[in-house]
Amino acid sequence: MSQGIRYILFATLAFAFMNVMAKELSDFHPMQVVFFRALGTWIFIFPYMLYSGISVKGSHFKPLITRGVIGVLSLAFFFIAVQRIPLGSAISIRYLGPIFGAILAYHYLKEKVNWIQWLSFVVAFTGVIVLKGFDLRIDFISLGLLLASAILVGGVFVLIRYLSDKEHFLTIINYFMICALLLSICFIHYWKMPIGEEWLPVCGIGVAGLIGQIYMTRAFQTEETSVLAPFKYMELIFAMIMGYFMFDETYELLPLMGIVLIIGGMLTNVWAKGKTKTVS
Repeated sequence: MSQGIRYILFATLAFAFMNVMAKELSDFHPMQVVFFRALGTWIFIFPYMLYSGISVKGSHFKPLITRGVIGVLSLAFFFIAVQRIPLGSAISIRYLGPIFGAILAYHYLKEKVNWIQWLSFVVAFTGVIVLKGFDLRIDFISLGLLLASAILVGGVFVLIRYLSDKEHFLTIINYFMICALLLSICFIHYWKMPIGEEWLPVCGIGVAGLIGQIYMTRAFQTEETSVLAPFKYMELIFAMIMGYFMFDETYELLPLMGIVLIIGGMLTNVWAKGKTKTVS
């Protein structure tokens, strides 16, 4: 097993743990959870940026701010849904983000989308329909929030792609964290003070998110995207295992088939996109 694969497996484990912590904080306002998530990362990366001389302001203010705001909205919608429905179902539906990213990139960045990718999109959306149709725990509000979150994730992918050769990756992350902190403070009247054991997920969500971002970045620095992309979906496996032991979440056969269709469609998209790059 290569070092890059080990890195991404550790990153997906950290992100799964982060999402578990978000569900543990179901008694808190979702924007307060966003604040916990952002603060735990920002207090580490901001001093490092100052120490290393990495630009905090950047040079592309509008797209950086836009990436930050839509990223915060996507995360907030996801956290609301996580507090309402099983963790594995929420993560599965949000995995549609790359599909919307590909569609947006096709429109705005003129990136090619081959017929196999379009077919994989249909398979993934069919999985969502099956999952929603046979898992009665998924209400239409949660489904709408997750689809909105996935669309916004797609927008984030496009903006990061646009900014990737223009800004340092920490500058992009820093804008996201600052936007998250500022926007979440607007809901401070709905916050409450953590007490007792609640401090564990409060601290854990930010630290886990930071670890996940660090190892995900290191993974993509040491291994090709086409090799790593399929392992990203291990986050779902980890989350479903944690959900079973921590929240007693189980799935019947048909909802599981829906999840398999979603993941299958996304993996096919990764394969087809890699094939297009190889041919070109």
